[in-house]
Amino acid sequence: MIIAPSDARNDDQALLLASDSGNEFKKPTPLPKLQIYVLMLSSLVEPIASQCIYPFINQLVRELDITGGDETKVGYYAGMIESLFFATQAVTVLQWSRASDRVGRKPVLLLGIFGLSLSMLCFGLSRTFTGLVVSRCITGALNGNIGVMKSMLGELTDSTNMAQGFALLPISWSLGITLGPVIGGTLSRPQDNFPHLFGSPFWAEFPYFLPCGVAAGFAVVTFVVILLFLKDTLPRGVAPEKLASLVEREAGSHEIGYGTVDRRQGSSAAPSDAPVPLRTLLNASRVLRIANYGVLATLEIALYALQPLFYSTPIVFGGLGFTPMTIGLWMAGFGIFNGLIQAFYFAPLVDRIGPKKLFRLGHTCFIPIFGLFPIISWVAKRWGIIWLVWALLTCQLALTIVMDMSFSCILMYITASAPNRRSLGALNGLSQTTASVVRAFGPASATSLFAYSIQHDFMAGYGVYIVLIVIAIATLPLSAKLPDNVADN
Repeated sequence: MIIAPSDARNDDQALLLASDSGNEFKKPTPLPKLQIYVLMLSSLVEPIASQCIYPFINQLVRELDITGGDETKVGYYAGMIESLFFATQAVTVLQWSRASDRVGRKPVLLLGIFGLSLSMLCFGLSRTFTGLVVSRCITGALNGNIGVMKSMLGELTDSTNMAQGFALLPISWSLGITLGPVIGGTLSRPQDNFPHLFGSPFWAEFPYFLPCGVAAGFAVVTFVVILLFLKDTLPRGVAPEKLASLVEREAGSHEIGYGTVDRRQGSSAAPSDAPVPLRTLLNASRVLRIANYGVLATLEIALYALQPLFYSTPIVFGGLGFTPMTIGLWMAGFGIFNGLIQAFYFAPLVDRIGPKKLFRLGHTCFIPIFGLFPIISWVAKRWGIIWLVWALLTCQLALTIVMDMSFSCILMYITASAPNRRSLGALNGLSQTTASVVRAFGPASATSLFAYSIQHDFMAGYGVYIVLIVIAIATLPLSAKLPDNVADN
């Protein structure tokens, strides 16, 4: 039976978060491990594919002579290429998510991974700006995975283990952004780094095909694993009251799946599990949660677009002049530490201080994160790449780890607000569409503002960071409007 929304919210509030009444917590439901592991594997594909191009994308733009030799314009074109994935994803992700509510999660997930592998091969073989644009557009248009995976995770968890489940998404993402830069940084230009193994003229003509091919190969392996082992959490033609049985045998529980479903009740309420119209779905509470997610996505994508550009830009132009391999290894180190911290500390922090305080803390971290860029640049210009530069970079990445926790918090807020299972895909699709729209403009806007700041000496060349700090401060009041508990209105 489907519990009334108010009952589900009260259940989430009592079981997930500490309450002032001193009620005892229910023992957390065991997570269905095999299904969670397969889902985590599938969530690795997108960050590996997206992050593997970051260490070499600026160099690729230079080598293809897209800018006509103008170093200051590299940021414009690199940001445009990075943005295209999210621009095309924004157009299609809601439709893919709504389709998953009707035909099942698994078919949509498989289609997205297939499209991603195809587009990565095309990207590695592209030697023109048009080729790069088309391949990135293919990736975004066919990839509705992230919204579907969030829906599946919501259906594999309940109110007693939601924090544990959603702590796993950042772990997968962190591992992906660890492996992606390593693949992109160490395997790009293999004819230079490993001349005895890659001496063929092919590698000289397509110096960035190897990292793209490895990312595509990983996507193919993941496709096969999903096909063989992942059970659909919302299969077509299965009655809503039977959905939990798909994973309950593995977890050994009577209450598996999305937290608003309680199989201990009867099935008389099954008709209410029909998808909710979008106009009804977008009430004030859900719009607030989606808006906060959009703000986070805006600032995060600007940060991740600026980092490799800042690292690769010569010191004289306000960067650090790192090589692609150095960029890849440094970003990989961040991914390792981020995954470890998320794994061991996110769920305890949610229990201790609550999702709202942790979310606001992560949001606030954007201010010092962007503020450290000009400081690091000033130190590098004055004394070169000394120990102080590395110390400041380490502080910046530590703040980024705290910031990353806010994403898991807001995803918990969004998931808990879904009225029923067959509306969860649409709700996650709406939130991902919002994120994709801002991410489509974010990289190009941030990198273009970076280039403009340097070209026109805007605020001593650091104008891009000042603007982003102002945005972070201006959006802080929005996070204050979130309820203290994820299930409250």
